[in-house]
Amino acid sequence: MSEMTGGEALVRALALHGVRTAFGIPGTHNLEIYRHLDRHGIAHVTPRHEQGAGYAADAYARVSGRPGVALTTTGPALLNIAAAVGQAYSDSVPLLVVSPGVPLRHPRLPTGLLHEMRSQTEAMRGVAAFSHRVSSVEEVGVAVARAFTLFGTERPRPAHIEIPVDLMETAEPVGDVRLAPPAVPTAPHEASVRDAADVLRAARRPALVLGGGARGAAAECLALAEELAAPVVTTANGKGIVAETHPLALGVSLHSPAVQEWLADRDAVLAVGTELAESDLWSAGPPALNGTLLRVDLDPAQLYGGLRTAHPLLGDAALAVRALLDSCRHPGPGTTPRPARADAARAEVVRLRGLRDAETAERDARWLPFLRAVRSVLAPDAILTSDSAQCCYYGALPHLPLGPEGRYLHPTGFGTLGYALPAAIGAKTAAPGREVVALSGDGGFQFSVQELATAVQERLTLPVVVFDNGGYGEIRDEMTARGDTPTAVGLSPVDLPALARAYGGRGERADTPAALADALTRALAAPVPTVITVPEEPAR
Repeated sequence: MSEMTGGEALVRALALHGVRTAFGIPGTHNLEIYRHLDRHGIAHVTPRHEQGAGYAADAYARVSGRPGVALTTTGPALLNIAAAVGQAYSDSVPLLVVSPGVPLRHPRLPTGLLHEMRSQTEAMRGVAAFSHRVSSVEEVGVAVARAFTLFGTERPRPAHIEIPVDLMETAEPVGDVRLAPPAVPTAPHEASVRDAADVLRAARRPALVLGGGARGAAAECLALAEELAAPVVTTANGKGIVAETHPLALGVSLHSPAVQEWLADRDAVLAVGTELAESDLWSAGPPALNGTLLRVDLDPAQLYGGLRTAHPLLGDAALAVRALLDSCRHPGPGTTPRPARADAARAEVVRLRGLRDAETAERDARWLPFLRAVRSVLAPDAILTSDSAQCCYYGALPHLPLGPEGRYLHPTGFGTLGYALPAAIGAKTAAPGREVVALSGDGGFQFSVQELATAVQERLTLPVVVFDNGGYGEIRDEMTARGDTPTAVGLSPVDLPALARAYGGRGERADTPAALADALTRALAAPVPTVITVPEEPAR
């Protein structure tokens, strides 16, 4: 046994769980944490707002494969990060938020303590998987191990640990750190795999739907799609799991009426790691599937929610899809020869891509040349971060092709604004050797524009492409579609490149796709962030 404060016990436990980087802002009540970071080998990035810290830690986790850690102080700081925690919960991201809290023996009635609020834990339970308020220094290590056990054994969700301010500074006897057990992937039941494989082998019109939970099974999913000659459609979080230029790939197309109609006609649909939710389909209610639905998921709740699943497979996606692939490699009698099935599937994908793009050709035409310019400049393994902006969900998600070597990080279910820039900082911190580009609209960008200062301070090569339509374009269009007069959706013009220069970065304007390609090339060689604005006319 040795004595240490709650702050040191936290940092020690984080370091022994492999944490090497934390994002956050120091405050009066969490200084004991910051005292010990350097000694335990944990680097720190200081965003300009706690929400930015949360988005950066979220993207760090998505890119690195390790949990992201964010540190806040009490009260308003913790509430500032709550939106980022909600986004991480929605997108199944392992994010750990640590904050101080009121003292252990704080009275029930308010006393006017600095940053005092009725219950931080109750507030965070509304957006996180759990909020653990410790009652001793020894329990700090237990809470950290609990969070990392969740991250490694269940569907990843964000967690919150609260350390009372008196325990933060008080030294108490503590033992060795409790370490989360090694994660052991769970394989689905063998009989369930055999039954599901029988359905897939017999299917004449199979399809795969891949969500973010299939990310670790990219090779297996592609091999199974090729074995079955099954076209593949992905959710936003599944973008690029199968290369979107592959002859069987439909990309992010679940929102397309033509693709939904085609999916309804499949006699077998295998959904891997996806909720098949409104945020995936862009429409309320589950998809109309007339064939047999098979699902692979780590989360039992997903297997029994929404559409009735004939063959639920509970377990790790890579193990489950690999087992299905092994079983499907033994075709039964009467199966259509593979070359013939493959040719038909590829022809069907070409037809569907044409129908999908025709549905929105007029709306999306303004973004496509610029997105082609972006794609022409970037390396195959580039990382793009995205905002809840028209140029992103209408433009880049369906129309900017990616493969499994790259990544596209989008704030899907919760749909927060301001994600792209701080997420790009987190992604670049996790992968400093890869190209990282943020895509945003002018409205969402200004939710977190102050994080340009963070990128400058960290000397990050970071292009930020902002499509500027002078306001909140999606809401303006929705008002117009309702027959309303657009109200409160127009924003005063801001010289965003000049603002970037004021922060110490670079700024350019690109009026044409060729100008964007040139500006992006220069930005990828600069040692500081570069804001590139692309002016666009609002949709009519």
